[in-house]
Amino acid sequence: MTFSEPQNNINQLGLAEGMFVADFGAGSGFYSIEAAKKVKDSGKVYVIDIQKDLLDRVKNLATKEKLTNIEIIWGDIEKAGGSKLGDVSVDVVIISNVLFQIENKESLLEEISRVLKHGGRVLVIDWTDSFGGMGPAQENIFTEEQVKKLFEEKGFTLQKNIYAGDHHYGVVFS
Repeated sequence: MTFSEPQNNINQLGLAEGMFVADFGAGSGFYSIEAAKKVKDSGKVYVIDIQKDLLDRVKNLATKEKLTNIEIIWGDIEKAGGSKLGDVSVDVVIISNVLFQIENKESLLEEISRVLKHGGRVLVIDWTDSFGGMGPAQENIFTEEQVKKLFEEKGFTLQKNIYAGDHHYGVVFS
């Protein structure tokens, strides 16, 4: 049995050196750290969260890993301009274990569309179920079908599904 493994999920995404990545609702920053290793010093990872304590944790983790291509941003991804990123400025947006907590999903998708470069991609990882006290309550789970419908209604195209562990789904949109 595998739990969601950020390194494995990032490997399936196909990030390249020099890319610009935004981790929306970065939380503990495990995806940010793995992405920063992939895009190397010529790339950049924007770590965005509304919880300052989590951002401090990611900053400390990046320092420990000697990653200098991480930029910490205190922002609200549910608001227009809330990520504080420029228009059409990133190649990839990562949203991991966030959708079930987001009230205004429409606004989130508008913010993603605003910052994403033409032809850019979005990696969505979220819970398939409530598992032994971990993850969201069953009634808060935002299913893979709901994600596909939401993104496709906003003009995104499903690129592929990835294996994201036994309790998560993973989808990549462009």
